[in-house]
Amino acid sequence: MNRIFGSSSSKKPKPSLADAIASTDARAGSIEVKIKKLDGELGRYKEQMSKLRNGPGKDAIQQRALRTLKQKRMYEAQLAQLNQQTFNIENAALATENLRNTMATVDAMKQANKELRKQYGKIDVDKIESMHYDMEDLLEQANEIQETLGRSYAVPDEVDEADLEADNHLPELDALALDEEEDTSYLADINKAPTDFIDDPPLELGEQTHEAPEAVKTTV
Repeated sequence: MNRIFGSSSSKKPKPSLADAIASTDARAGSIEVKIKKLDGELGRYKEQMSKLRNGPGKDAIQQRALRTLKQKRMYEAQLAQLNQQTFNIENAALATENLRNTMATVDAMKQANKELRKQYGKIDVDKIESMHYDMEDLLEQANEIQETLGRSYAVPDEVDEADLEADNHLPELDALALDEEEDTSYLADINKAPTDFIDDPPLELGEQTHEAPEAVKTTV
């Protein structure tokens, strides 16, 4: 019997929202073509009426123009309905797509929640806390080792007030030593024998000059 009459499985699938939008757009496009055609006819009728005088011929053309205008208004109303239908279908398609995306997001979150629970089930918080404390102890021991290695063997660890006062008087002692050096420096200059003479060098014995003194002229 199924071979003769067919089965219910041979039924066509129901149209989707995308199919409905495409069909509505096609119908609206055909109506727009008709409206443009009627606009052309109305333009011709208007031109003919402008050239004719009042009479039976002009009245006949006017009646044709009125029928054409009624058809145009009817098509415009249908076009407005189709546009509204397209708008409603697009809103429904958008809502359906948003709902589909929401469901996909919820499913992904559920899967992530399962994975997180599975992974966190393998983690022991007490062990992590104990490891943290161990790390703190190790770091503290490392700091103590560094301080021990950086300790100087020649410098005493403790300094008393007497040492501090002695250190404070060191600059004064240095200043006094510098003043004494400046005061005794002139004695070394006096003990040095002069090597340069301002006037002629002194004459030795036996080198006296034999020049006679010049006669002094007297005037009477």
